[in-house]
Amino acid sequence: MKNNKKFDFFDKPENIKKLWIMLYALCGLLVVSDFFTHRHPHFGFDGFFGFYALLGFVSCAALILFSKLVGLVLKVKEDYYDN
Repeated sequence: MKNNKKFDFFDKPENIKKLWIMLYALCGLLVVSDFFTHRHPHFGFDGFFGFYALLGFVSCAALILFSKLVGLVLKVKEDYYDN
C-alpha cells in the first residue's frame, strides 16, 4: 500500500502565513469596531475599551488551563486495556 499523502490547504507554509495575517486583521477590525459601539455597562468595569476582547481571551485561556487539569486527573496508564 502506497503512502501518498496529498498536501491540503493547511500543509503549505505560505497558506498558513496568510491565515495568520487574516486572523490578525480580523482581530484588529473587531477591536477597532469597539470605537463605534455604544456600550451600556451594567457594572462599572465593563464599560472600558476592549473589555469584551480581554474577557474572551481570559475565558479561553481559563478553559484551556482547566482542560489541562482535568486531563491530568482523568489520565489512565497506556497499558490500561492490556490487563
